[in-house]
Amino acid sequence: MRIGVDVGGTFTDIVLCDDRTGSLYYTKASTTYPNLWDGVLTGIDKILGQAGIGFDQVDYVVHGTTIGTNALIEKKGARTGLITTGGFVDVLEIGRVQRPKEGLYNFWVDTPAPLVPRYLRQGVVERVGAQGEVVLELAEDSVRRAVACLKEQEVESIAVCLLFSFLNPAHERRVGEIIQELFPECYVSLSSEIAPEFREFERTSTTVVNAYLQPIMKRYINRLTRELRGRYGEVDLRIMQASGGTITAEAAERLAINTVNSGPAGGALAAAFVGTLTGKNKLISVDMGGTSFDIGMVEDGRPKTTSEAKFEGYPVKIPVIDIDTLGAGGGSIAWIDSGGVLNVGPESARAIPGPACYGRGGTKPTVTDANLVLNRLNPEYFLGGEIFLEREKACRAIEEHVAGPLGISVEEGAAGIIRIVNANMAKGIGVNSVEKGYDVREFSLVAFGGAGALHAAELAADMGIGTVIVPAVSGNLSAMGLLVSDARHDFVQTLTQRLSGVKGEEIAAVLRNLEQKGMAQLGEENFAGENMEILWSADLRYEGQSYELNVPVDRVDSLGPEELNRLARRFHELHDKLYAYSSEAENLQLVNLRVTAIGKTPELRPVREALNPGDGSRGLKQSRPVYYPGIGFVEANIYERDRLQPGDSFPGPAIVEEKISSTVIPPGYSCLVDEYRNLIITLRRGE
Repeated sequence: MRIGVDVGGTFTDIVLCDDRTGSLYYTKASTTYPNLWDGVLTGIDKILGQAGIGFDQVDYVVHGTTIGTNALIEKKGARTGLITTGGFVDVLEIGRVQRPKEGLYNFWVDTPAPLVPRYLRQGVVERVGAQGEVVLELAEDSVRRAVACLKEQEVESIAVCLLFSFLNPAHERRVGEIIQELFPECYVSLSSEIAPEFREFERTSTTVVNAYLQPIMKRYINRLTRELRGRYGEVDLRIMQASGGTITAEAAERLAINTVNSGPAGGALAAAFVGTLTGKNKLISVDMGGTSFDIGMVEDGRPKTTSEAKFEGYPVKIPVIDIDTLGAGGGSIAWIDSGGVLNVGPESARAIPGPACYGRGGTKPTVTDANLVLNRLNPEYFLGGEIFLEREKACRAIEEHVAGPLGISVEEGAAGIIRIVNANMAKGIGVNSVEKGYDVREFSLVAFGGAGALHAAELAADMGIGTVIVPAVSGNLSAMGLLVSDARHDFVQTLTQRLSGVKGEEIAAVLRNLEQKGMAQLGEENFAGENMEILWSADLRYEGQSYELNVPVDRVDSLGPEELNRLARRFHELHDKLYAYSSEAENLQLVNLRVTAIGKTPELRPVREALNPGDGSRGLKQSRPVYYPGIGFVEANIYERDRLQPGDSFPGPAIVEEKISSTVIPPGYSCLVDEYRNLIITLRRGE
């Protein structure tokens, strides 16, 4: 048995999988600020009670955390210093000398303030050349002065990023040794260990973000581990990475940056898994929780990944699942701007005080309040009845902050909130798909999170998407995705040579060296050889281009001319697919070689049930008027999801309620329960 824990902004989601039977158990607990581990322990206790087992039967726990994300958002990381090659202390501010794409036409837009202010940046005397040769020996007295200065400024963590250290890390390692000698209580992040590849700005930014988060993550993981052991005994705790793989808790303390956005990464993995169950290999995943709305793309059964990402505006050079996040969740607050226009988000009411209807002191209207006023939520069945929603307080908040100022009814105000948040989400999906050359009509929409299924069908209709999938365990799908994840370690080495001039055996030697590191790491984590998977890839570009594309490399005993030609063809094909252009006459440049070492965990095998056609009457429990856009209030059938059976099919208007979520099925749509108890919602043709 194994447990997945996803700590969100409002709720902490818990899923337990019993591999012997394929059974899944799931629950939620309120996220507890600032002691997040309390919510984790509460959730684990609940899920153990639900499954009727003791913790001694659990093999391991996978944890997706928002600690790093929140620290970046709130700028509450560690006081961090930076040591660089002398003369290069301003690289964080110089950057790429580019305006943020989000504000291309905004005269007042700016990049985020550097996490390390200038007075906490120190240059040292040294120089490594572009071929890795030592041009100027490291002057250790300059390092000692830099460390003494940063110690006097009471920094908690130091990032070290020297020129070309990815080719020759000797100077960087010596700087790290001196820091430990003079300032042993300080945390140290070396770029040659965190992001050992070229591009000075991105490498420096990545190392600084890691240093900024490392003390925060270490304290949290240590406290969580201590609390778990105190309550349950010895625990195998694994931490989810943004790349979609897990690492040990000890590794996560060192590679803190890898844990940012780990919860959304679990959601994308789970969506891909649902795609394999439903036979869909092109999916758009949308995870709408209490605070945020996460958008991912799955193509050919795999989530899209990138090594050119940003965390809260800060560039990072690590492999991550490509996810866009909006401030649009159930707790997103509706407000009127100075021009009298209704807006929703990005500010959230979070768990405390929460939406007005929670009765915890919140007075501002949120998306959850609007859904309650429009009868899309059952006030007596939220979280299976754990939280009673107070409709009167929701109405009062919408009247005071939205309906009254706009001179409309409370119901019209609530409908306006839903329209605005849906428009925001549709725009976000378009940025992640249409603007990148995808035709969304070829995709299915997988909706999950506590609020995702409330909005999914209307989103799909707005974008011309024909099929919506609401998975079983939809309210906790990101937590389930943690159980789908394998252990993963990524290694990279920069070469920067013309592909035509490089020798196949030279490439193979580098890849095998990186592979040995990966296999050794997996061996330390007790993965047997048959459970290891090794992937080779390379970053290529046309000579003169600024950025690269990653393409797979055949993992064979010998890389000869045929394999190198196949590598070039793959690059041309990918370039043509993404940019509608390729040129075999252009010289190709090999920039980075990458190895991904994967430790395979047991496959998740949910129970597949026989289809028994029915009209849904087995799950029908009542009817009530529900608001639908363009129609108004319509009498809708209300179904209990746990009582619906595989093969049941029924038309909208309808609401499917469950303990941790609800699904809205508009008029003109039909819903089918498949053999894995997923809800498949499609438009009825001719309506």
